Amino acid sequence: MTPVSEIDVTVETARELGLTADEYANIVQALGRTPSYTELGIYSVMWSEHCSYKNSILQLKTLPRTSARMLVAMGEENAGVIDVGDGYGVAFKIESHNHPSAVEPFQGAATGVGGILRDIFTMGARPIAALNSLRFGEPDSERTKYLIKGVVHGIGHYGNCFGVPTVAGEVYFDRCYTDNPLVNAMAVGVVRADRMASATAEGPGNPVFIMGSSTGRDGIHGASLLASREFDDETENMRPTVQVGDPFAEKLLLEASLELIEAGVVVGMQDMGAAGISCSTSEMSAKGGVGMTINLDKVPLREADMSAYEIMLSESQERMLVVVQKGREAEAAAICEKWDVPFVQIGEVTEDPHVTVYRHGSLVARVPAISLVLGGEAPVYVREQREPEYLQLTRKPVDNGPTLHQAECTGILKKLLAAPTIASKRWIYEQYDSQVGTNTVIRADGDAAVLRIKELPGKAVAVTTDCNSRYVYLNPHKGGMIAVAEAARNVVCTGALPVAVTNCLNFGNPYDPEVYWQFAEAVRGMGDACRALDTPVTGGNVSFHNESQQHAVYPTPTIGMLGLIDDVDTVVGSSFPASGLAVVLLGTQRADLGGSEYLHTMKERIYGDAPYFDMDEELRLQQLTLQAIRDGLVTNAHDVSEGGLLVALAEMTFGSGVGIDVSISTEHTAGFLFGESQSRIIVGVDVQHVDELRRRCETSRVDVDVIGTTGGSRFVVRNLVDEDVSDLRNVWEGSLPAILSTSIAQV
Repeated sequence: MTPVSEIDVTVETARELGLTADEYANIVQALGRTPSYTELGIYSVMWSEHCSYKNSILQLKTLPRTSARMLVAMGEENAGVIDVGDGYGVAFKIESHNHPSAVEPFQGAATGVGGILRDIFTMGARPIAALNSLRFGEPDSERTKYLIKGVVHGIGHYGNCFGVPTVAGEVYFDRCYTDNPLVNAMAVGVVRADRMASATAEGPGNPVFIMGSSTGRDGIHGASLLASREFDDETENMRPTVQVGDPFAEKLLLEASLELIEAGVVVGMQDMGAAGISCSTSEMSAKGGVGMTINLDKVPLREADMSAYEIMLSESQERMLVVVQKGREAEAAAICEKWDVPFVQIGEVTEDPHVTVYRHGSLVARVPAISLVLGGEAPVYVREQREPEYLQLTRKPVDNGPTLHQAECTGILKKLLAAPTIASKRWIYEQYDSQVGTNTVIRADGDAAVLRIKELPGKAVAVTTDCNSRYVYLNPHKGGMIAVAEAARNVVCTGALPVAVTNCLNFGNPYDPEVYWQFAEAVRGMGDACRALDTPVTGGNVSFHNESQQHAVYPTPTIGMLGLIDDVDTVVGSSFPASGLAVVLLGTQRADLGGSEYLHTMKERIYGDAPYFDMDEELRLQQLTLQAIRDGLVTNAHDVSEGGLLVALAEMTFGSGVGIDVSISTEHTAGFLFGESQSRIIVGVDVQHVDELRRRCETSRVDVDVIGTTGGSRFVVRNLVDEDVSDLRNVWEGSLPAILSTSIAQV
């Protein structure tokens, strides 16, 4: 029986939906006939980059994906899961909502948070934290102000209403993100290993339910379309394609989903994000080697006149597709009724491996599930690569500058502390509830957030997001390595062992050979670092087509890092906690301004190579620091990153107000003082532990320099800076609110 079609379908129809002529020909071959319009729509979203990874999967397969701790590996489920012992796992994942946020920043960001939370609790894990990684254009532009206020409000609104703390993240500003911001959302949850749910359909005859919110026209061709197109003057007219979120509905959906899983009535469950019902039905069917028959007349609708095409492609939020054990329908319905969550049967699992769809009593689609999905018959492409021409201009030696005197050095330090990328993000994170749930030990203003695992007394996890895209722009391979290494360094600075990563790979047009070279090289660098650190990739997201009409964004492979802590009492923060401590620099001081914030802020240029990085040095530093923290030798730790040594030292005084008096033994040039060479950590040490730390550094072949002491209320770097800590902190905290013309008190 041939499905009825709303319109006559041709290759031109396919092109209008983002498919190529060759892809249309493959669809005709898979079906053995011309597809109906609904079927073509299903293929268009399922074969989009967002759903199929057709331009990226070959590169992603080169990443390390296994470890002894892995319970759920990359690509197996909605999120990866790491074993944390005693029968529990931690589920975590990061995804992008870049393009929806560029079109409608509040809802785009809000639904990004909602979507990543569903990925976590769909697996049976209770979310305990949310994080984000944000990129905007220069903050003094009106468009950037509009975007950042909308995005921050959207993230805060959804997370706060849902009741999950937003505990960490990062915010970068650069002109390349002016038209195309990056909004990457991450979530973390805790799950019993024997209570994990799978996004798999099994058992012919088992009923298929849709639970949660009704289906509307919001989000049709949302994430799937927006993530696969360049932005132009018509972008503002695409607001209807952005989903609308309801965090209160999602909270009820969470509780109902977890109770259904706990009751053992669930065969399989998957949230409806990108591509909506099309995605959940086909992926669950293909994974289980079965099919589904779906009656769209049963789907709760917000608008009665919706077509089959619209229903199948809608990305309305707060919805799940659930396969229930036959005979336990009443039990499942009672649980959903308890939580006031709509729960409607719309079909059943079939032995026939097709997704078969009816509307108004007519067959409108019949598609082999395997033909739609990644790992099945979705297309896979090998793209042309070419080293970018711009590297011929950026690859030039960087002058580390003359010796700086006190007035010059103080002025540079203040400018860097006020630079939007370095300046305090308190204006942002105070709009987020970071304490709800009472798991938070260290929140957003540290190197990484630390969260208790209440189910396992004494244990905790550290989480962070990280990527310096300027480094990746200048040297994609080294920049990809640094992104992983710095994320690991951040969790180590809390006392956590890095164990796994999730990633969100934000790049321009993959059909541009120079962009694809950036992508391939960055993935290669990430893989090299992950293998060295034994931090496999558990999953994530690829976001292409991040660009304006003028240029692509910097290549931005954002890393979400998970670290494990066996004893939460050993956790340290980044600020100096008391007077009388030795200030100790671990790692080698080098003059290296390549790709630095100094060049961007003081010279308004980005050139040179990514900063110095050696993987062996990094490993030795991290292992030494982690053990020193766990053994109680270190009171606090902070890595040297954007802004270099003096900025890192200043940041360590702001949390407590405890001053320092230090001397820098190297040359007093900008390269040594503000360069961003890697593999350096500053620690506070009780005086009685200094000799032991020195001994361990010698054994581990890690350079160590006791550069001063803590005390008083002034920030003193001999012959370079002598300022009150509160004055520097005011520069650091006041910059972003002033630029955005919004005081913290107004938030």
